[in-house]
Amino acid sequence: MSETANTSSGRVAVITGAGRGIGAAIAETLRDAGYRVASFDISDAAPEGVLGVACNVTNTESVDEAFKKVEAEYGPVEILVANAGITRDTLLMRMSDEDWEKVLDVNLTGAYRVVRRAVRGMVKQRFGRIVATSSVVALLGSAGQVNYASTKAGLIGMARSVAREVGGRGITFNVVAPGFIQTAMTDVLDEATQKSYAERIPVGRMGTIADVAHAVKFLVEDETGYITGAVIPVDGGLGMGH
Repeated sequence: MSETANTSSGRVAVITGAGRGIGAAIAETLRDAGYRVASFDISDAAPEGVLGVACNVTNTESVDEAFKKVEAEYGPVEILVANAGITRDTLLMRMSDEDWEKVLDVNLTGAYRVVRRAVRGMVKQRFGRIVATSSVVALLGSAGQVNYASTKAGLIGMARSVAREVGGRGITFNVVAPGFIQTAMTDVLDEATQKSYAERIPVGRMGTIADVAHAVKFLVEDETGYITGAVIPVDGGLGMGH
């Protein structure tokens, strides 16, 4: 583990959905910056040097047990990144109740469960940094993603409401809204499709998971305690004006 010049001082950070993709990149970035990082995932998979804890965010008891494990190993949780999410894309008229409810339970209610549990300790410590991973589709909308876009928009309302409740206790709650990010899912797209995506983005390229991770790192630092209730777009300008 390498130390950097920021003031993490070994603060304890939990990242949900950190078994792969953006969540893993966030976990690795914070680990390398000197944070003591735990991953909450459906399995206990985690990047090297990160404490892997099995956690089902759709179950309150599972969330509580996962926090207890981190608290026993590292101490009180000071930073939470609510990143876990799933998709079940289909057009509205074909979308089943299960498609809607499952995405809502993981993406929005799951975030609510982990935020509620984390805030308990943060209030006592009078310090906390919470970041939720939303999406550019929260503001732009996306055909075939009514369920997903609704949950990602809901995270913004959650962040701003909680930020007002607990801001006086030294706790901030912000949102990152990634755009088109290059992941294993986008790698399978043909070259023409990837080029068409890039042409819609003012900076002329798709984002990387590192782009998102560094935005999160900025928001959880001690020095950014006067930023709260903000939505930080990590989309190359795709959602400008929204």
